[in-house]
Amino acid sequence: MATWTYNTSPFDDIARVRLLIGDTDIVPTTDAQFSDEELQEFITQAGGDLYLAASAALGAWIGALSRELESEKIGDYSYKRTSIANMKKLKDQYEAKVASTPYFTWGEMDLAAVGETPVVEE
Repeated sequence: MATWTYNTSPFDDIARVRLLIGDTDIVPTTDAQFSDEELQEFITQAGGDLYLAASAALGAWIGALSRELESEKIGDYSYKRTSIANMKKLKDQYEAKVASTPYFTWGEMDLAAVGETPVVEE
């Protein structure tokens, strides 16, 4: 059974991803693009990295939107939807943020023992 929540007090990881991708309108639930379970799967696949999960969710959302009309003209009325391009820019920003984050965090190097001969007791 699918659920839709937006827990902001305190924020949980699903709410953080919803906020990153703009999928916060969960009432009624038909207004949300993703269920909690779908967002949790993106988080799991991203190894807990919320920006990578948000990027994957945006990619899936773009895929769903790409099946719809991008522009339309009826008489004097016309429109062009730019949401896909804007979502792609946001997705690219999140991917760049993930790519620029060091994989490991390094502490200060302890060079106090460099050049010292270890003492071996017999």
